[in-house]
Amino acid sequence: MIGYGEAVIQSDLTFSLCEGEMVCMLGPNGCGKSTLLRTLAGLQPALGGEYELSPSLQGRSGEASKSIALVLTERLSMDNTTVHDVVAMGRYPYTSFLGGLTDVDERIIEEALQSVGFDTLPFREGQGVGSSMFNAHSDGEKQRILIAKALAQQTPIILLDEPTAHLDLPHRILVLRLLRKLAHEQEKTVLISTHELDLALALSDRILLMTPGKGVQLDTAEALKKADAFTSAFGMDIFSPLG
Repeated sequence: MIGYGEAVIQSDLTFSLCEGEMVCMLGPNGCGKSTLLRTLAGLQPALGGEYELSPSLQGRSGEASKSIALVLTERLSMDNTTVHDVVAMGRYPYTSFLGGLTDVDERIIEEALQSVGFDTLPFREGQGVGSSMFNAHSDGEKQRILIAKALAQQTPIILLDEPTAHLDLPHRILVLRLLRKLAHEQEKTVLISTHELDLALALSDRILLMTPGKGVQLDTAEALKKADAFTSAFGMDIFSPLG
């Protein structure tokens, strides 16, 4: 059960996710998608019920920060902060009290940037990978940096709240392709809240469809279409917008 204070947004949320799959969560505004992600990530308490991680999806110490990484949709502005420093924030659950980075941490940061293709982006002469300023990059590049930060956190689960919200179409496609690749190649469990219906249907392994006040259904896009579940969730035939 999720919500805020005494206001319950959803009360029937029974589902399970698997390793190595990208699941896109769809549903109308206000149905609880972002609330569910924030609850799973431990940013706010559940109003009832519980969830558990299988042993293979738990962090080494069982801490939430070592099991689940969360990428929110807010546009971030970080003055005087390098790309390296942003990605290094993902190592905080593992560093000492003073936040010192070891050679192992630096290698993980470098590998995270490479995983999102950041080492292939153009830089001004004399700048290495990660040494450029975060604010100097486009929205699409910033989103890849934040995904690299989540990868550096080395969690088996990555939750993303509308990661393509501020991007143009080519970058929306690139980001979702990247997340699908990371899920499959690195055996991550990736759950994405999105309004990108067409891309979600084309690229996700399964769809988590949320209906206002009526919980969720988790299945393939084809199965949900066949069951007319999208019409029930959105209150209209979204595949025939002209009626």
